[in-house]
Amino acid sequence: MLDWLYEIVSQLIVWIHTGLSTVVPKDSGWAWGGSIILLTVLLRLLLVPLFVKQIHASRKMQELNPKVQALRKKYKNDKQRLNQEVMKLYQENGANPLSGCLPLLVQMPIFIGLFQTLKRISDAKPGQSVFAVSSDLVASAQNANIFGAHIPDTFLNAWGTDPKSWTAIVVTGIAVVISSVTTFFTVRASMKRQPVADEANPMMQAQKMMVFLAPLFGLFGLGFPLGVLMYWVTSNSWTLAQQHYIYKRYPPPGTDAAAAAATAGTKTGPKAAGSKPSGSKTGASKNGQAPASGIKAKLKKEPEPAPEPEDKPKVVRNQPTRKSRSKRSGTQKR
Repeated sequence: MLDWLYEIVSQLIVWIHTGLSTVVPKDSGWAWGGSIILLTVLLRLLLVPLFVKQIHASRKMQELNPKVQALRKKYKNDKQRLNQEVMKLYQENGANPLSGCLPLLVQMPIFIGLFQTLKRISDAKPGQSVFAVSSDLVASAQNANIFGAHIPDTFLNAWGTDPKSWTAIVVTGIAVVISSVTTFFTVRASMKRQPVADEANPMMQAQKMMVFLAPLFGLFGLGFPLGVLMYWVTSNSWTLAQQHYIYKRYPPPGTDAAAAAATAGTKTGPKAAGSKPSGSKTGASKNGQAPASGIKAKLKKEPEPAPEPEDKPKVVRNQPTRKSRSKRSGTQKR
């Protein structure tokens, strides 16, 4: 049913392996392992636009979260009306709660195709081809090893052989642990950088589920070929580096990093204004900063209320006029 997908994945591996064979021996584990790593990097480069879309979707959901919470309070006794109003709110603002899952959904076919290709290479008999991989390349992949473990080896198969291949057990076991740890930190870092979260958001629910399933991933990884584990570790490492770069350069609103960036931006203004003498009109105009009196005059002209309190109007005291002595004493002037 999915043979067309396996053909595409295996053909990509063959093409990359052919290119790497000009640099390293074609029968070495580094040629086959490098093919899997380069395939992962190529896939992640293609997924960068989807990752950016995921960031926009996440921040859009953060902006709409107060309105969603207000709708929950308003229609807390009417679930059907609540769902209709929430979907209407999402449609009016162009938000899609499931768009954040696109990178994961795109990666899954590649993961499944790579798993099936390596599994069938491991089970292939001599002279048998696997999808787009010829029989000669199948034999080369079966005999290629990295640190004593073959690319199609799994931890369970290495443990079940007699005599046991302890080198393969150790290498695949380390790969399983690394894949589980990187999965946990990838999901945890993604959730940690989202301070405003709607508990009913499907994306947030899926991420919370992945946090708890990450340690269990090691149990499934025991049956994964070494090549699949290399793909998973490379993909997780790419995700961690990409998240760190994006969120550090463009921190999401509401986080400590965003608050620090905003504070630093407000502090640069007074420093720039204080770098020039206060009485210099030309220096103030060049830096775009006006004197204090000019700022107050602009704020008075604006229709919006000024952030700074305006000076209170001066109270003019009217001194009483001095009366003549005759008026004060009540005697008539002669």
